[in-house]
Amino acid sequence: MFVNDDFNKILHPHWTQLLIGGGQSKLSKSTLRLQFDSANEDRYTDAEINDTFPRKSSYVWKPPLRMIVKARMSHPSGTLQGTAGFGFWNAPFSNHGIWRTLPKSVWFFYSSPKSNMSLVPGNPGWGWKAQVIHTLRPEAALYALPLTLTMGYAKMSGNIKPAHHFMKKFVGAEETILLADMTNWHTYTLDWLPEKAIFRVDNKKVFESSLSPSGSLCFVAWIDNWYAIATPKGELKFGRCVSKSQWLDIDSIKIESLSKAK
Repeated sequence: MFVNDDFNKILHPHWTQLLIGGGQSKLSKSTLRLQFDSANEDRYTDAEINDTFPRKSSYVWKPPLRMIVKARMSHPSGTLQGTAGFGFWNAPFSNHGIWRTLPKSVWFFYSSPKSNMSLVPGNPGWGWKAQVIHTLRPEAALYALPLTLTMGYAKMSGNIKPAHHFMKKFVGAEETILLADMTNWHTYTLDWLPEKAIFRVDNKKVFESSLSPSGSLCFVAWIDNWYAIATPKGELKFGRCVSKSQWLDIDSIKIESLSKAK
C-alpha cells in the first residue's frame, strides 16, 4: 500500500472528505487547507480527510509503515481551540461524537487547554503531542479493577498518584510534548513498527514508544472544536469549544509500507 499526495490541483482519490458544521476544505498552491470560519458550543464543527471505509475491516494501514506529513496550523499551542492533528486511529467515535469502542491511535495530536486528557503522569492534559494509545489489548483488563478502586481513593483523598499510574496502564498511553511551533511548516515523520513507534520532526527524533497498536487502523487529518476531559479522579466529559477562524494546512502526505523495521 502506498499514498503520495502533494495536493497539486486535485485531491487524491484515496481520501474521503468529512466536513461538518461549517468545516471547509480548499486546495490552493499545492496545499490542502482544512478550516472553519467559526465554531460554537451548540454544534460540532470538523474539517477532515480520512481513509475510513464503511467497515472497520477495511482499514488499510498496519505496521511496518512510514508516514511523512508536511503541515502547519493557524494558531500556536494554547491558542488554537479544539483538537487537530494527523496519524492513525481506529475511529472510536461516530461523526456525531458517539463513543463506539475503546481507542487505538498512533499520531501527532493537539488538544487545547479546555481539554484535560490526563493520561500520562507528569504530562499536561492538553498540548501538541506525539502520542500512542492502545487500550484495546488483553492486558488492559488487568488494570480495570485497580483503576476503579484508586479513582475512588483519589476522589476521597485528593491523592491522584495511584489512579494516574493505573490509568496510564489501562489506557496504554505514552506521549511527549512537542516543542515545534505549530504555526511554522514542519515535516512530521512517524515510523509505526510492530514493536515500537518512532516520531520525528524535521528529521530529528523527538519520541520513541515501546507501545505499538496492533491490527489495522485508518489515516485521519483534521481540525475541529472538540474537547475531552478524562482524569484520575474519574472525571469524564466531552464538549465543544468556541473559536473564530482556524485552519490546518497540509503541503503533502506520504505513507508507505516498510519491508523491515528501521
